[in-house]
Amino acid sequence: MTTRKQSLRIAVAQTTATADARHNGSTVRRLMHEAAGAEARLVQFPEGLLSGYAKEQIQDWDDVDWPAVRDELEQIAVLAGELGIWVVLGSAHPLTPPHRPHNSLYVISDAGKVVDRYDKRFCSHTEITRFYSPGFDPVVFEVDGFRFGCAICIEINFPDLFAQYGELGVDCLLFSAYPADEVFEVKARAHASINTYWVAMALPSQTAHLMNSGVIGPDGRYLAQVDGGEGVVYADLNRPDFAMWFEKARPWRKDAVAGEIYRSRAVNDPRSIDRTCI
Repeated sequence: MTTRKQSLRIAVAQTTATADARHNGSTVRRLMHEAAGAEARLVQFPEGLLSGYAKEQIQDWDDVDWPAVRDELEQIAVLAGELGIWVVLGSAHPLTPPHRPHNSLYVISDAGKVVDRYDKRFCSHTEITRFYSPGFDPVVFEVDGFRFGCAICIEINFPDLFAQYGELGVDCLLFSAYPADEVFEVKARAHASINTYWVAMALPSQTAHLMNSGVIGPDGRYLAQVDGGEGVVYADLNRPDFAMWFEKARPWRKDAVAGEIYRSRAVNDPRSIDRTCI
């Protein structure tokens, strides 16, 4: 049985994505060492980082060195096992030709194994018509008793997806993106507060002029945020600090959605039925 801890440290990276998988992989491993040195149990990276992101670094999948992507992923997994750290890494995941890749987040355990993969479910028009094949399933996994979910970029515009993770009981949603506007940040903070969980947002340094990577609390406020450029930010997911949100707000909202607390108080009153009366 997994021991349910009261606190867990995560790291969120903000770094430059390139079209060179070897360079990207080297950057990931360097930041993994940094995160492990800071005693983080999990480190999260931006959307499409390992392979390069379509529409930005990648214009044609034929230009990608897929053997290099796979080799770098294998090296990253081995290092995760050596360092004893979980890694959530954005990359395109190749399928059997002629099928287009998935836009994915690899979930790599502290044992050095790829234990799951989140494939982006809601893709943009350009992504779905030119670059990617869609995924269809949520991904939830546990680290030291904390439940994590995964989402990618434009999916921030689909509240049902974030609500689904709330129903699945996640403590923290790992949201990796390549944002196009400042409103992403507002939406991420709203989803964290409305669904009562932490949201860790990993973004590339190319979009630092819009917003920076960081960790948002269940109250919609930042716990930590990168101060521009490149770097790694750390946050302790501490349950006692947010006891009111997890122990009161979340259960109450669940009861409110179920509706019985309202139906049991319904009144049979003509002044209620007639919505034109004054």
